Amino acid sequence: MDTTILAPAAVLVAWSLFMLAWLAFARFGAAAKLGSKDPPAPGLRGQDIDPMLGEAAWKSHNYTHLMEQPTIFYATVFILHIAGAASPLMVKFAWAYVALRIIHSVYQALVNKVMVRFSIFALSTVCLLVLAVNAVMATL
Repeated sequence: MDTTILAPAAVLVAWSLFMLAWLAFARFGAAAKLGSKDPPAPGLRGQDIDPMLGEAAWKSHNYTHLMEQPTIFYATVFILHIAGAASPLMVKFAWAYVALRIIHSVYQALVNKVMVRFSIFALSTVCLLVLAVNAVMATL
């Protein structure tokens, strides 16, 4: 059984864990700069303190995004793999999706202009749509 289509999913998992480490490093650094002048109240969640952390929060937002739409990607890749429908073209779309998600992550973490970020997201969504349509067709 060809497992080539699983590689992009594995890379996106690894990238998501990288983003988790990056957000932790950025968030702790920004929180340390707050010092005792305005410490967050005990029990606040990350999203509650984001306004205090400035650009450090962008990494956190991106990590959240990596826990949303990519879950559909993982399921779609597994369906294509199990159904034996992971053609070379589908593998290319899977890699394109992952590359665009990584570009989206870096852009959001460092620049974060919404319209550019949305364009990258839209392109990745087109890749996911192609994968999903092929997964549906492979299972009918």
